[in-house]
Amino acid sequence: MINHPAFFSVSPEMGDPLSEVVRLLHPSAAFANIISGKGNWAVRYTEYGLPSFCIMLEGSCLLTVDGHEPIIISAGDFILLPTTPAFTLSSFVPAPPVFLDPFKVASEHRELRYGDGEGTPEMRSLGGAFLFDCADPGLLVSLLPTVVHVRDSVRLSQLVQMVGEESAGQKPGSEFMLSRLAELLLVEAIRSVTAGNAPPGLLQGLADERLAHALNAIHARVDHAWTIDELAKRAALSRSVFFERFSRRVGMAPMAYLLAWRMAIAKDLLRGNELSVSEIAERVGYSSTSAFSVAFSRHVGITPGRFTRASSSE
Repeated sequence: MINHPAFFSVSPEMGDPLSEVVRLLHPSAAFANIISGKGNWAVRYTEYGLPSFCIMLEGSCLLTVDGHEPIIISAGDFILLPTTPAFTLSSFVPAPPVFLDPFKVASEHRELRYGDGEGTPEMRSLGGAFLFDCADPGLLVSLLPTVVHVRDSVRLSQLVQMVGEESAGQKPGSEFMLSRLAELLLVEAIRSVTAGNAPPGLLQGLADERLAHALNAIHARVDHAWTIDELAKRAALSRSVFFERFSRRVGMAPMAYLLAWRMAIAKDLLRGNELSVSEIAERVGYSSTSAFSVAFSRHVGITPGRFTRASSSE
């Protein structure tokens, strides 16, 4: 777990950037299936492209994600793949892989059995995926490494098991429960990533106590006309040191981050189609609709109006 105080000591007037990112993702649901195996087996999943997760309930197996060294996952381990590239899951003795389509598996909501179908399984896990209702699912990818491997997290285990129960039960209120559980699961998984193995981005920035003050200020007042000097003062750093440190740890310059966050909020508000373009422009810190439209078009590639129409037709 992350022990950096920047994650938890947010002053009352400041926002909580991590919570804001998860809210902006709009996780609408999560589902999970029981997966078990016995004997010698291997399954090969094609690229899924969406975030998926697995928690090992009993036994162990081998996970080989394309582009990464194989890792052993054992009882209590949690795996999160933010983009779910192609991967192989197998027993420790090599076996010819069975090829599976992750989209088909995701739609079936049943127990999956690998290898020998008879007798008590040697490995049991819960595997599933997140469903998002947002304009920018890439926000999650920007926070996390390609493979998140957490060992012995009781909280993650409990959350995933609750997802599994809700997925299987389909009781009244399940849709609401699954969306809230998805939010909790995402936050807990993100918290488990240390700044040391996170890519440059928000997590690395928040883990830096000085930069966290500037990031919290940006998120708390996205409509403010921030300058490098103001943000450097928030971080108690010189202008040059702040700029270099922010750019290195967050992966982009301070003003580029401010623009990216403004555009992420703008896309979410445009997709909601409840505010006018001029109201959204004001919300994200632009003094005129034309200035906002120009900035949005340059950043996103289409005008705010076209973005709204495209979102409405999805």
